[in-house]
Amino acid sequence: MNDRNDKKADPRRKPPWLKVRAFSGKGFSDISALLAERGLFTVCQEANCPNRGECYNRGTATFLIMGPVCTRNCRFCNVSPGTPKALNPEEPSLVADAVARMKLRHAVVTSVTRDDLPDGGAGRFAETIRLIHARRPGCTVEVLTPDFRNAPEALGIVMAAKPEIFNHNVETVPSLYGEVRPGANYQRSIELLRRSVTEFKARAKSGLMVGLGETTEELRDVFSDLAEAGVSMLTIGQYLSPSKEHLPVVRYVPPDEFERLADMARAAGIRQVFAGPLVRSSYLADTMVQTA
Repeated sequence: MNDRNDKKADPRRKPPWLKVRAFSGKGFSDISALLAERGLFTVCQEANCPNRGECYNRGTATFLIMGPVCTRNCRFCNVSPGTPKALNPEEPSLVADAVARMKLRHAVVTSVTRDDLPDGGAGRFAETIRLIHARRPGCTVEVLTPDFRNAPEALGIVMAAKPEIFNHNVETVPSLYGEVRPGANYQRSIELLRRSVTEFKARAKSGLMVGLGETTEELRDVFSDLAEAGVSMLTIGQYLSPSKEHLPVVRYVPPDEFERLADMARAAGIRQVFAGPLVRSSYLADTMVQTA
């Protein structure tokens, strides 16, 4: 990785390896219609994921529960910040029904951050996990949770529902947290992952963005921290700025460098690493589980 003082990349000129096809195809239309029919949200859409066309056409999607409005305002994220509406009591059932209709073998459920809720939304995660297991027997569930800053008991509530994978993204290196994730804390995120393994015997997963100005040595340290916390699955992808109001891209990392980062993470002790310019936290999550 380049030094953090490098000239910022021009976000209007994406390199050729970041080009994606237009969102189209029968699978894309079918999944879009199913989600709209049930009034469900996906992080694929709300975060404007570049892989949405590919994943929908594969018949998969990452469900975004507790609404599309987040109580935090991270400077990298396209999800809308603000004051969320009350929870939809039917949402866990609607998600479980969609999982059954889609015949998923592996379901990924994430959420906006809900610091306004006493349990941070942990109960909603737990109810959704239980209903998916009940209505789609044999389907594994991966949850990608916020850090539950104000609810230390939240992790236990989620893990009591027995998700097969516990995912929480550290997103970036500690020195950039104040700029990238002002409402979060790196050590709190590491400790949440550690507790998921030591207290609840989870298979823990995390994700990182690159291209924000981090250095190679900082990434090496994060890989070591994750491995020491017991994380066995990691995704690494290129940060893409959603708008002029968000943090700019500092550097577009070439594909071959992602291969070196993956090797570095494995050398640190993380067994499974998916790394590439368009890799996102839940990208090909079913494949990652099947190859574990």
